[in-house]
Amino acid sequence: MIEYKKILIVEDELKVASFIKKGLQTQNFEVVVVETGRDAKRFFDDGVFDLIILDIGLPDMSGLEVCDYIRKKNTKVPILILTALGTVADKLSGFEVGTDDYMVKPFDFMELLVRVKALLKRTSEIEQPSECLQEADLELDLKEKVARRNGRVVELTAKEFSLLEYLMINKGRVVSKVDIAEKVWDINFDTGTNFIEVYVNYLRNKIDKGFSTKLIHTIVGMGYMLKNK
Repeated sequence: MIEYKKILIVEDELKVASFIKKGLQTQNFEVVVVETGRDAKRFFDDGVFDLIILDIGLPDMSGLEVCDYIRKKNTKVPILILTALGTVADKLSGFEVGTDDYMVKPFDFMELLVRVKALLKRTSEIEQPSECLQEADLELDLKEKVARRNGRVVELTAKEFSLLEYLMINKGRVVSKVDIAEKVWDINFDTGTNFIEVYVNYLRNKIDKGFSTKLIHTIVGMGYMLKNK
């Protein structure tokens, strides 16, 4: 059975909205279009959407206000902002209220489609059924951003926490340096650097040092694995 992703388009320029809607429908997306911020809030509250495409210049309120409203209710649904304003300050304003991506009008539909698919893929990869990950006596509270080993809080930097989260999400599986670079640092891995090895060692010293059971393992020639063995 095909799973159709549902997208909410908030756009008061009917030609633009129709253009996006028709293009997305050819890619088997289910699309709902609204023209005002008020309707966007109402439809969002009444339905379940996989992604929001949101214009900033709405007739009744700023799209940034709508974005802020959505973010306070749902921290995971990806939001792609559309606007005629393309300065750095405009983009920062969007990111401050929780948008995931930003496109300036006019735009090419194929570029929009690539970004939509990338946002949906990213969301599906990090989507978690629980706010707490656990392996043996290691716990990772995703809500409070706290790691604990045998009930003791482990002080981690933001990147160390993200690295541990990725390893725990993929526990029992080998993750390569390329995987880590792309998913944790959002960059292409440079084989001439050893920063991932450095961070894994930082993390291993904090998580495994002093415990007889080691959880972070190096799989020679392949990558790393978090497992209770």
